[in-house]
Amino acid sequence: MLLRCFRYLAVVATLLAPLPGILLAPLPAVAAENLIVMLDWFINPDHGPLLVAQEGGFFAARGLDVKLVAPANPNDPPKLVAAGKADLAVTYQPQLHLQVAAGLPLVRIGTLVGTPLNSLVVLADGPIQSIADLKGRKVGFSVGGFENALLGAMLEKNGLTLDDIELINVNFSLSPALMSGQVDAVIGAFRNFELNQMDILGRPGRAFFLEEEGVPAYDELIIVANKEKLDDPRLLAFMGALEDATLFLINRPEESWQMFIKGRPELDDELNRRAWRDTLPRFALRPAALQQGRYEAFARFLVERGMIDSVPPLADYAVELR
Repeated sequence: MLLRCFRYLAVVATLLAPLPGILLAPLPAVAAENLIVMLDWFINPDHGPLLVAQEGGFFAARGLDVKLVAPANPNDPPKLVAAGKADLAVTYQPQLHLQVAAGLPLVRIGTLVGTPLNSLVVLADGPIQSIADLKGRKVGFSVGGFENALLGAMLEKNGLTLDDIELINVNFSLSPALMSGQVDAVIGAFRNFELNQMDILGRPGRAFFLEEEGVPAYDELIIVANKEKLDDPRLLAFMGALEDATLFLINRPEESWQMFIKGRPELDDELNRRAWRDTLPRFALRPAALQQGRYEAFARFLVERGMIDSVPPLADYAVELR
């Protein structure tokens, strides 16, 4: 309430300042509210709106001092939020379903990237022309269980099963494993990164998109909060700043790129420039908006694939803050 009063007084001061004969005492400075946001991985173009919100002053304009933290272990951010050691985390919608089923008190409050990025990738000049051609072939993966469920659905749509292929854990070395011939395809390749990386290295790839091959569409990157802290006013301010920054980014992509690489010269390379371009149309224009049917459909898909036991009430794991 005190913060709101100070903001109101600041507006009044602005309106009255031009009037002659009126003297106003200086307003006391209002400290920004600290907020810790754990990223899902090292900083990359998928985080564009967050970096623009920070560098462009959109967080500050909403009274927030946001710290973006890259994790030592990409599995940790949701756990840290669940344990109350971070305020928000960037994670993935499919993983959220599994995390909630495992008992973590997490709730989606926003969307960063509103389309799937995950894909099944093969060499463009290789022997695989269709998913059916994977019979008897080797497929690399990074994250067991979930990616196997996605791949299984794609194979079944094309008359195959997981028994028809050989799965090989290539850790996070997806593109190298494919380009070296260690595997014939990889699942889990992000279409805005791996495809660009392969093209830059002179070994173009071709992607089969999950949402076209039997997997329901989903939000790739989302923002999650602790279920017990949804009444924290900082969360609503954060989501407002994120939407402001996203609209700025869409309107001014080159200016936003400069904000993204500010103080981070290591990001200013061909791969990140291409990824930036390809990610722009995938950012959620209304980050707070919740597509209820999408979450429920994907929960049903996970039940069908044996990844979770039942479809929970949507309000237990995804909300639209108001």
